[in-house]
Amino acid sequence: MIVLRPALGGLPCVLWLRPNRMLSRRGLRRLILVLATLALMTAGLGAWQGNVFAPLFALIEASAVAIALSVAWRAGDRSERITLDAESLEVQTLPGRRCTRFQPYWVRVLLESGEGRYRLLLSSHGRKLEVGAFLAEEERAELFRKLRVLLADFQSQSRR
Repeated sequence: MIVLRPALGGLPCVLWLRPNRMLSRRGLRRLILVLATLALMTAGLGAWQGNVFAPLFALIEASAVAIALSVAWRAGDRSERITLDAESLEVQTLPGRRCTRFQPYWVRVLLESGEGRYRLLLSSHGRKLEVGAFLAEEERAELFRKLRVLLADFQSQSRR
């Protein structure tokens, strides 16, 4: 998901990049509860028919599924904030707080194919930084177009 706050009144232009996430924390808990209930009910039926180990394996399976879903859901917390003003283009990776700065006049936006997908790279002075790795291909292409337009606007303003 790309959220654009355009530059107004001297404030910088800000792009927020976040992965698409459909489940809320409450929805995730409900999903885990439903899956665990179904697994335990099936295991109870198996135990009733003589498989005494079925409930134990159902508990192990339900725990593993809950942990895997929680880890995948937490991966959706990552985001990137791209701030663009006349002096710098700054990419801040959240939650890690890694911050990379470029001079906007020299930044080039590249869309390279690699590893079976397209990578969106910001390049300047021999440094490259991949942005939006968690976005879908269409969103990455849209971000590529938006960044090129925004950088062209800022570069043309700096020439005046």
